[in-house]
Amino acid sequence: MRVKFRKYSWQLAPGHIRDIRQRVFIDEQKVPPELEWDDTDEIADHFLAVLPDNTPVGVARLFSTLGETGHIGRMAILPGFRGRGIGEALLHHLISEAAGNYDELRLSAQEHAIPFYQRSGFHVCSRPYDDAGIPHVDMRCLSPALVVDAIEKRTAPMLLGEDAETWLFSGEHQMVSLMDSVVGQAGQRLWLYDRLLDHDLYDRHRFRELISALARRHRLSEIRLLIHDDKPLVKRRHQLVELMRRLPSRIELRLVNDDYPIEDQPFLLADRSGVLYRHDFYKPEGFAKFADGGRVKLLSESFQRMWDAGRSSLELRELPL
Repeated sequence: MRVKFRKYSWQLAPGHIRDIRQRVFIDEQKVPPELEWDDTDEIADHFLAVLPDNTPVGVARLFSTLGETGHIGRMAILPGFRGRGIGEALLHHLISEAAGNYDELRLSAQEHAIPFYQRSGFHVCSRPYDDAGIPHVDMRCLSPALVVDAIEKRTAPMLLGEDAETWLFSGEHQMVSLMDSVVGQAGQRLWLYDRLLDHDLYDRHRFRELISALARRHRLSEIRLLIHDDKPLVKRRHQLVELMRRLPSRIELRLVNDDYPIEDQPFLLADRSGVLYRHDFYKPEGFAKFADGGRVKLLSESFQRMWDAGRSSLELRELPL
């Protein structure tokens, strides 16, 4: 079904936006009015979906926190127009609208709607919680710009264990987005092999946040960092080193043993299905796959051999707290 989208500030928004939210959230879903109408409306962009004859059928809002993360919310389609692809078209429009401005999108999804958002590049990033008497989860998309180009071609873009397509990258920004998308979905295990923990790649706030969340998520979480050179870590304080020293039972670093066979290409493995592989230690070129158990198994075996032959970093161990 063809649908058009119009964007408004709250001050200039037509009454249709408030009417649709009233009918869907307050009348239908029994959300208390004092929870539905909040101060965020004043700072958000509001979107109205209309049919070719200008019949209003759906709404949503988009706002940011600190100008870094975009938040999608208050998505609602009138009952008589559901099941026609309008909600998906509206979501895709919001992602396209936000992709040039934010590296991350977040939303709070009702549990029954999780598959709907997963089809558009979002993954669950919280435990279930209650919001206005309705079970919800937080979801995030860490690569909105990449999702925009692929959203029509893949059934579950960037979903760990589901998206079997290959995502190629040939630049650092693409690589970082894909890396964070892989790491952000790891449930228990993350193995990283590289020449060194390059500050531009691994000493970023968001990467540290993702590693920290994984380390604390499960009592059996296992994060292994296998590198060739630890001297840059000693010369300049690194966020992952600080985190590793706070969570030594969850995060471990070793140095490769050059007397044993080692891999010539760096890679990152998430659980049993996600991989980000670079063709060269010095270039941001390679691919990511979110559902490639066979390749992950082979690389895991290679990683395990290098890990078993590796040694701990004496210099890092001697650094003051």
